[in-house]
Amino acid sequence: MRLRAVAVTRLIIVSNRVQATSADATANQGGLAVALSSALRQTNGIWFGWSGKETETFSGSIDLQKRDGVTTATIDLEPQDVEEYYNGYANRTLWPLFHYRVDMAEFERGFAGGYERVNARFADTILPLIEPADLVWVNDYHLIPLGRELRRRGCDNRIGFFLHIPWPPMRLLLTLPSHRELVESLFAYDVVGFQTDDWMQSFFDYVRGELALEVGDDGEISFAGRTIRAVVCPIGIDVSDFVPQAEGEVAARTCKAMMVSANDRAMIIGVDRLDYSKGLQERFLGYDRFLASRPDLHEQVFLLQIAPPSRADVQSYQEIRAGLDALSGRINGEYASAEWVPIRYVNKGYPRDRLAGMYRAAKVGLVTPLRDGMNLVAKEFVAAQDPGDPGVLILSKFAGAAAQLKEAILVNPYSAEDIADALAQALEMPIEQRLARWRALMDNVEREDVLWWLQTFVKAMSRD
Repeated sequence: MRLRAVAVTRLIIVSNRVQATSADATANQGGLAVALSSALRQTNGIWFGWSGKETETFSGSIDLQKRDGVTTATIDLEPQDVEEYYNGYANRTLWPLFHYRVDMAEFERGFAGGYERVNARFADTILPLIEPADLVWVNDYHLIPLGRELRRRGCDNRIGFFLHIPWPPMRLLLTLPSHRELVESLFAYDVVGFQTDDWMQSFFDYVRGELALEVGDDGEISFAGRTIRAVVCPIGIDVSDFVPQAEGEVAARTCKAMMVSANDRAMIIGVDRLDYSKGLQERFLGYDRFLASRPDLHEQVFLLQIAPPSRADVQSYQEIRAGLDALSGRINGEYASAEWVPIRYVNKGYPRDRLAGMYRAAKVGLVTPLRDGMNLVAKEFVAAQDPGDPGVLILSKFAGAAAQLKEAILVNPYSAEDIADALAQALEMPIEQRLARWRALMDNVEREDVLWWLQTFVKAMSRD
């Protein structure tokens, strides 16, 4: 896997966490980690972030590791940092707010202070590693102020920022006490990237309405002596890596095992981190409505929902898990027979090669987040399908992927009836229509893959 015609002296990637890069961890890496590792390997770059570990006193010491040609640099954080910056501001303030759940957002001054403190610590620690010709690429909502902190310390490199999650509408963002400071900090970057035009337009609405700024035709905006360029650059999957996995031995064994387990029943699959943004309760209620409206399909289908836990120490996530446990139990209790259980609900994750086999065995991929920056599960489901007998993708209109994957069955995830109707349509779709839809979807997945995303954004950062 190689970058296509992007000349970079060196790339410095900064994210909240740094994923493992050892050869034996490759099967468990996401496509993003694989692609970023390739870019770093080719540019002799560095991936910097939090180690995931805690230390009693922050020292600023860096753990430098080099595996398979990829250099990682990680730091440990104090427990207070983790609580205020990560569990607090990132996951209990910004995450719900940016996913349109202002009702769940917690606005605590201590959280905001921890967020600023850790971003300053990141800047202090990484600055000595940055050389004059390096491109610095900051990723995601955890590190929005990092560019500003680097500028304050004299860094004049080209710096880009990419937001992997949605940008909220202006009226929602105004509920954040420090909204203006947060947005103004983005003007420390040279390029700011968004997953979709919708998210970028929401950003434009804010800078026009609150900062009284003009937006140029090319997305350029000037403020306080600096000019940034906003770009739409949707992330993709590493097709060249994932398709061979879907056709490989592990996936084949998994697919066969799932087919045997299905016992000639059609499998509907959902794969989501356990999070309120994923719409899992609404999905279960839509499936419930489908079962109620189509008794003729009872014992002919089942839903496999894989939902590994996340952020287990945050109360709202504990409540989500309890609610889903109760809902899946109620649905199974109402509809199950001695030979059939309508929902298989699994609270653990699987390696990507095994997931590829599960996707391939499924007749329907059910991807219905209430709001999502992109959702790569939708693209992985498409890429894993048998070209001669593909399954059908049902996709939320409010996932960023919907802007690209228009040949999926697009649904309103808040509507149980919409989900139920889509399930019936997908399960009864003739092979000719399935093939035509899948081919169009796959063309997009292949064309705008993770390397296209990487190249497009790095090229925008490199522009003079």
